[in-house]
Amino acid sequence: MDWTSLYLKTSDLNVFILGTGEVATRRANRFLDHGANVRLAGNGLSEELFEKGAELYSTDDVDDLVEWCDLAVVASGDEELSDHVSRIAGDKLINRADYPYEGNVIVPTSFSIGDVEISIFTNGKSPLMARQLRKKIQSIITDEDILEIELQDYARVQLKEIIPDQKERRDCLYEIFENERINDYIRLNEVDEAKRYIDDLIRGLN
Repeated sequence: MDWTSLYLKTSDLNVFILGTGEVATRRANRFLDHGANVRLAGNGLSEELFEKGAELYSTDDVDDLVEWCDLAVVASGDEELSDHVSRIAGDKLINRADYPYEGNVIVPTSFSIGDVEISIFTNGKSPLMARQLRKKIQSIITDEDILEIELQDYARVQLKEIIPDQKERRDCLYEIFENERINDYIRLNEVDEAKRYIDDLIRGLN
């Protein structure tokens, strides 16, 4: 398997999408929602995409659009034009929705729960199972897990101010994670109380 998962910073990324159908619209929404500049070439855009800032161009403009973009997404039924975009993209990032392994970027199925984003990739073997696994994962992540992440982040920020050693901070975070009183606050959804208790614990480290 010669693919590995990475997260790409998309704020102000220039994304060109060839196509304006269902797949292209889904890709456009995803990149727009994550701060990218998105231009599409095709027949027409939904009002939602226009409101989010997407721009529509003619397929006659694909050469200029490929030159403009950082990432090209091929999501068109026109195989000849799709191959042309792939060919002129050179070393740029390219995602091919039609033939994923002919590009160098794959956009996996993903979903967010609170501040947690989870992506699932079955190496192209079963998109259906990717969706089923998504449902299973969504069913086991609880509101308490999301609160725990918030409190761990809160504690981590405080600890960085007083403990320079990363290993010591990690040990402290484990203690906070296993602290029964903090876990009780989480179960009761008393986040402010939990933060105050964390503050008391961290002050005791000075």
